[in-house]
Amino acid sequence: MTELLTPDHPDYDATRRVHNGLVDRHPAMIARCRSTADVADAVRLARQRELEICVRGGGHNVAGRAVVDGALMIDLAPMKRISVDPAGRTVVAEPGLTWGEYNDAAAAHGLATTGGVVSTTGIAGLTLGGGFGWIQGAYGLTIDNLLAAELVTADGDVLRIDSDHHQDLFWAIRGGGGNFGVVTSFTYRAHPLERVVGGAVAWPVDQAADTLRLYRQVVAEAPDQLMAEAALLTGPDGTTKVAGISMCHCGSPEQAAADIDPIRRHGASLIDAVDEMPYAARNSASDTSFPKGALNYWKSAFLTDLTDEAIDSLVASFMRCPSAMSLCLLEPMHGAVTRIDPTATAFPHRSRGFNLLLLGQWADPDHTDANVAWVRDTFDAMSPHLAGGRYVNYLSADDTNDIARAYGPNWDRLVTIKQRYDPDNVFRHNQNIDPGRGTP
Repeated sequence: MTELLTPDHPDYDATRRVHNGLVDRHPAMIARCRSTADVADAVRLARQRELEICVRGGGHNVAGRAVVDGALMIDLAPMKRISVDPAGRTVVAEPGLTWGEYNDAAAAHGLATTGGVVSTTGIAGLTLGGGFGWIQGAYGLTIDNLLAAELVTADGDVLRIDSDHHQDLFWAIRGGGGNFGVVTSFTYRAHPLERVVGGAVAWPVDQAADTLRLYRQVVAEAPDQLMAEAALLTGPDGTTKVAGISMCHCGSPEQAAADIDPIRRHGASLIDAVDEMPYAARNSASDTSFPKGALNYWKSAFLTDLTDEAIDSLVASFMRCPSAMSLCLLEPMHGAVTRIDPTATAFPHRSRGFNLLLLGQWADPDHTDANVAWVRDTFDAMSPHLAGGRYVNYLSADDTNDIARAYGPNWDRLVTIKQRYDPDNVFRHNQNIDPGRGTP
């Protein structure tokens, strides 16, 4: 039975809070759901009472659209059932799970699925937007491993969707976000994987440009099994700016050692923390760098080429960064991700290149203006080097004009499917596909 939390309930404040501390909103009530039937009841209740609907899974999305003033929040956090089929290499998982919980359950059977680089992220939002992760070069994005889903529609109906049932909807939820209903169950393909070689190497910031040029070369030559991210960030002492390359290699230890060797031999590093470890441990290694409640503002976009000019601009901007918690991150698009047609799923970004994430993060509300300005100024400085596409999971609350750009050639088809399944735009508190909006 659905539990309804009103503002006087002792759990209301904790439940309405999301990861981004900038978000402080108050829904009229929270439906704490434990089953698909609970979700269907909550959708029908909201429509009967003419309340707007917002949906909270893990609550990690930077835009904070999981919570809306005066709305009915559908809280999926209690829905954490998971079933692993070792023989069939599939996993059925409910949307309240985090990737850490998913990884632990899969690891018990020697399996893994692409899913995030921070284990406290919820599986639902990350999956529906596309799903970057440490093993995407070998196994594709999270959506490339999605086999089926169960979804509650705007009318409260429950649909089973896969490649044979509601094919248009199955196409749309693989990158189209929460626009079409509330997903109450995901069925994933899993891959045999127990241990990886991973960690990070970091150098003094005065070597940042050389480090990023090395990174460019590493990604150009990387096998599918090597996922490497580059970052400009502040080191563990909280004051020293550094340039780093974080990595995860899901091949054999011998192959990993050979493929990572050019990184480890590059100059005199400040940090070399690369080792063999369980995949689940690699996926959780960055968790403490992204604490819940920190204030966040992000900008991101894709680059086709990491040119010397782009590198110089990024390094110069990072040197003006006002917060030791912020970073500039480059994520590669390579391997299995790029061997899928841009129109095969709603996620269209299948070209080789990089995603640039400017992750502004700070603790003191008095520093908000300075940190937001730094992210915006850096994004503007990098604009001449950007390819134009945007990753929907990284869009901030003020990026509404870029939602269509995030879907590129798939926008019109998404609008048509939205018109079919949610013509009243009941599920609009997300990176919204407006059913009344055509080609931008």
